[in-house]
Amino acid sequence: MVWLPGGTFRMGSDAHYPEEAPAHQARVGGFWIDRHQVTNRRFAEFVRQTGHVTVAETAPDPADYPGADPSLLVPASVVFVRPPRRVGLRDVRRWWQLMPGADWRHPYGPGSGLHGLDDHPVVHVAWADVAAYAAWAGGDLPTEAEWEYAASGGAREPTEFAWGDELTPGGEHLANLWQGEFPVLNLAADGYETTSPVGSFPPNAFGLSDMIGNVWEWTSDWYGLHDPARQQACCAPARPRGNAEQASYDPATPEVRIPRRVSKGGSFLCAPNYCRRYRPAARMPQAVDTSTCHLGFRLVNRP
Repeated sequence: MVWLPGGTFRMGSDAHYPEEAPAHQARVGGFWIDRHQVTNRRFAEFVRQTGHVTVAETAPDPADYPGADPSLLVPASVVFVRPPRRVGLRDVRRWWQLMPGADWRHPYGPGSGLHGLDDHPVVHVAWADVAAYAAWAGGDLPTEAEWEYAASGGAREPTEFAWGDELTPGGEHLANLWQGEFPVLNLAADGYETTSPVGSFPPNAFGLSDMIGNVWEWTSDWYGLHDPARQQACCAPARPRGNAEQASYDPATPEVRIPRRVSKGGSFLCAPNYCRRYRPAARMPQAVDTSTCHLGFRLVNRP
């Protein structure tokens, strides 16, 4: 882990997606944070010692999904599958599939495995899985403010990206992102089509790797809009983002009461033509029951 002394920084952005606004001053206390995302190797040790079975390896409870097709209530996780031809970008079902048999041991579905991926970030971990790992490891998940402060490298005035205002300064790729036309053409100019070993790209000013790209990362905050009026300028919120769990439910599916947490950082699937969320201020809601092939985590420890 790396010790971050804490401080004041500009959180959020008024220049990109609406859920990032308004930008506002935030302050966090000092904390320790993992240098990189938790790897398959480390997660395997956790499973070996505890016998933990992940959410993706467990059939969902029908009571939690009223009206759901019973054939879908099987052990499964969400996997990116590249469309065979150019498609519209409004319907994510054209490239995301709920795939039975996909889990952390089989990141791309049945038949795939972890050979050569020991040092890649573990994926297909839902909230219950990362919380169990954190309890075993004696750590915690970062708040959104802690995570964004860590990604910013301590800069008081935010830059477009974690390293400056140019995506590829001097032509150098500084994060594992998508190059080409998402979701049909990945040029892999950064050397990777999917996940990369942690630490494959230069660390930020705090010495932290992959704060941008590779895989999205869970935080402990319930998802909700920024509301600086409910925050204290002097310190980080006492509770995640000041939002209640009930306020994090997806309004598009009122019949399904599944809370959502904030995820941060973008992933290898973020591209200039789609999901420009490879920035410290970017944020996405993540249902606590859902795992994917591009979502992982890292831990913090607080004094």
